[in-house]
Amino acid sequence: MIQMSPSYDFFTRFARILNSGQARSVVLCGNIHDLFWDGERYVPLIPFICKKAKAGGVIQLVYELNGPIRMAPEDHRELADAWVRWKSGVDADTLTIRDMSRKESQADRLRSEFDQYVREATGNATQALEFLRQLTICSRTALRASLLIIIEAADMLLPAGNGDIAALNDRQMRRISIVQDWFGDPAFVGGGDSVCLVAESRSLIHPRIAKLPQVLSIDVPSPATTDRKHYIDNFMESSERKPQLWASSQELADFCAGLSIHAIRQLLAGSAYAGESLTPNQVVGKVEEFIQGQLGEDVVEFKKPEHRLEQVVGFSQLKNFLHRELIPRFKAKGEQALPGAAVAGPIGGGKTFIFEAVAAEIDVPVLVLKSIRSQWFGQTDVIFERLRRVLEALEKVVIFVDEADTQFGRVDSTAHDTERRLTGKIQAMMSDPRLRGRVIWLLMTARIHLLSPDIRRPGRVGDLIIPVLDPRGEDRRAFITWVLNATQLNDDERKVLTEQLDDIALPHDYSAAAYAALRSQIKAQQPVDQDAVLHIVRDIIPPAIGLTRRYQTLQALVNCTRRSLLPDSDTANATREDWEKEIRDLERQEVL
Repeated sequence: MIQMSPSYDFFTRFARILNSGQARSVVLCGNIHDLFWDGERYVPLIPFICKKAKAGGVIQLVYELNGPIRMAPEDHRELADAWVRWKSGVDADTLTIRDMSRKESQADRLRSEFDQYVREATGNATQALEFLRQLTICSRTALRASLLIIIEAADMLLPAGNGDIAALNDRQMRRISIVQDWFGDPAFVGGGDSVCLVAESRSLIHPRIAKLPQVLSIDVPSPATTDRKHYIDNFMESSERKPQLWASSQELADFCAGLSIHAIRQLLAGSAYAGESLTPNQVVGKVEEFIQGQLGEDVVEFKKPEHRLEQVVGFSQLKNFLHRELIPRFKAKGEQALPGAAVAGPIGGGKTFIFEAVAAEIDVPVLVLKSIRSQWFGQTDVIFERLRRVLEALEKVVIFVDEADTQFGRVDSTAHDTERRLTGKIQAMMSDPRLRGRVIWLLMTARIHLLSPDIRRPGRVGDLIIPVLDPRGEDRRAFITWVLNATQLNDDERKVLTEQLDDIALPHDYSAAAYAALRSQIKAQQPVDQDAVLHIVRDIIPPAIGLTRRYQTLQALVNCTRRSLLPDSDTANATREDWEKEIRDLERQEVL
């Protein structure tokens, strides 16, 4: 049995805005290409709105790019009569009586004019918009009903371009001028007619329209779990070929988090046609494919880390902290949950490898954020809005951001407007209480000081800034042992060689990446004795990045938010002051 019908909050808000007169021009954006339950069946957004908004005293008109102005036949007649009354100044019947002696009455001519405008709207967007504007003027003086005008593909009719009006062609500029005058007209704002622009993003509509204070926007979200379950139940009941599910419709709805109703239909229809049982792996694969298709492969990728923390060499103090505090709080919900963590430390320190293992321990989807900036005007905002819709639809997800200092820029006056806006939106999303416990941010950076202070504050990833430092003491010996395990030496020879490498041969700032490179070199050359191993070690010259790595290490230390994660948990304020002094000394040497 199908559960209770979905409740669409976006439509409730849409109706409230229009009924209250709060605004007469509204942008519907977001998940506008999906299917919605109208009480009888699943339909696209425009038919859904038309059915739900159907009421006495309201005439609905729908205009689509390169299409006609659609309206009900009875509404067409009523509007034509109103057009006659408005143009002639008298009602259509009176005008017909006056013109009875003429071959073509003025009323017939005006009706023909109306019909011609309706026909010519097809393929002529500029004329269509001006005609619709004229209809709202007509409505205020000669029509007893109110108009609800729905304009599809508003981003194509009124494109943002690069934000500069001069970059548009004459027809586009004319359309923007028409709509700007229309929505800004006090008589329209105070009247009873309404216009709904439908576009994926408000930022794709030219700012001269989108930024008008009279224009409000409403986001159409991705389907929630209850919406997905309703569709699955409806499909199972109404479909002639029924797909085979490995579990209940509720479990499938949970697995489908992030998918649109269209994408779920494809899954179910494909399974029903093939006569094969739908598997969890198929659903997860479809989710990954759909999200990458929505955002673009250059924006995100799904990562499935195969290694766990037990496979991470060394870092004993850090691993204890991760098991004891970080992972339980990442798994928690509500106020106990952490919004995320920033991971700092010098290049080659092993940050990414360690926290990929953390993501594997949490066992939730890992979304690697590559870049959400676009070279095209307004497209960055669109990508962000798509990302937010995806994150709000998923039950739990880890957002993994490598080189976070380059992904999220500055918010000061020297930053570009797009960069400031993007960073501000990301910051707001990190601290959004609705996403707490559902979206986990893991920000990797060797330059923690370049992250915006607003991102580093408590309530965002500033709740926890973790330093990943070069191995010392027993951790260093664990790395050396791991390297020597790649040789054919016996245990006694490895033990002696470990002492030599720890005390003399290896620099004390040897990084995790350097140990991995050394192990790879040893495996490639297969030394047969201790001297051969020492020869390989001494032949390797570390790159001249020591001062840079020291600077990055100091920044990780002074930004660390847990005393227990410092090399010495009894670190005093004087020690931190020494670190800051050393940072300033290095900056004077232009080491950054």
